[in-house]
Amino acid sequence: MDIYLKLFEVLFPVFFIVGIGFFLGKKNPNFDTSFITTYSGNFGTPALVIFALTAGGVTFDVFKEFFIYAIILLTTFGIVGLIFLIIMRKDYIRELPTFILPNTGNMGIPICLFAYGEMGMGIAAAISSLVVLLHFTLNIFLAKRAFDFQTIFKSPAFYAIVFTVLLLYFEHPIPQFVMNTVMLLAYGMIVMILMSLGVALTQMKVFSFKDALITSTGRVIIGPFIGFVVIKIFNLTGVAAGVVLLQSSMPSAILCYLVASMYSPKEIVDNISSTIVVSTIMSLITIPIVLFFALKYFY
Repeated sequence: MDIYLKLFEVLFPVFFIVGIGFFLGKKNPNFDTSFITTYSGNFGTPALVIFALTAGGVTFDVFKEFFIYAIILLTTFGIVGLIFLIIMRKDYIRELPTFILPNTGNMGIPICLFAYGEMGMGIAAAISSLVVLLHFTLNIFLAKRAFDFQTIFKSPAFYAIVFTVLLLYFEHPIPQFVMNTVMLLAYGMIVMILMSLGVALTQMKVFSFKDALITSTGRVIIGPFIGFVVIKIFNLTGVAAGVVLLQSSMPSAILCYLVASMYSPKEIVDNISSTIVVSTIMSLITIPIVLFFALKYFY
């Protein structure tokens, strides 16, 4: 019975806040979330990276270890995505981010925090930091079909990750006033992004349910199996294994849609929108199942 109570304690806050956004989106179909996007990209995401890694008690060695695991996970996600998209005769360049980049930050980090405490949050952030980097680099490159170094250097998240990694490497503590500030900015962003996800579910449309169901299966069904294989290969246990499994099970990130809407043709944007909506809805079922196994076997 305890595991079911824990399951409820972990998932209820996240799904409840998404539900608030869904309610607001239904109440006002023209609800504008552009402020949230701007805030998250410039302040919220960098703050979340700094806070989650430093408050979670993660050392440089731990960060390096799980950053490598993240590279392995995302590379495998990409290979699976290529196979799916080539077989489906889709644009395997522009639509690949929905496979490679799960919602490990705004959904994954709070779930790992509630499930495993601050250490779980820190490990989740180590994995998510690579996803954040790729959102503002690879995601844009694929959407534009063009490589541009300026994109990297214009990303506040890039500097936040570099800054935090240097702090971890030199074991330099962050002043308390800085920690308090990034904590407020980070938690504020998590709440707003989860609400914006709920709003997006009312605004984004599914244009091809069959195709979206197939691509979403590659994201939220195959994803956890890939995570489990990584756990077994590297003999991960406890919190480490649980976080890897959970982060592998997240749906496609809404930022894939936002980037695509700026740089890709409408057909591609519609396909990405469909995958995000369907994978997110599917995750309402798959994440509780994955979380149950994570809490039961990796706690």
